[in-house]
Amino acid sequence: MNKDRRDRLGELKSAIEEAKGDLDTIKEEEEEAFENLPESLQGTENAAHMEECAQYLGDAVEGLQTALDSIDLIVE
Repeated sequence: MNKDRRDRLGELKSAIEEAKGDLDTIKEEEEEAFENLPESLQGTENAAHMEECAQYLGDAVEGLQTALDSIDLIVE
């Protein structure tokens, strides 16, 4: 891989790391919001949706980590 493509991958990696951090923060906020719900509301449809969203956000964070790992393997 030439220097130009490695440099572009480095820039992309930085953007992915930032997005991953942002997604992880939002996931943690959603989990905290669910945990702070009164027990009487934790069994509601809205609460289930909150849990589902947190799970999807976690999946997205994992996906971005996979992309970062792949980039690392490419530029080694």
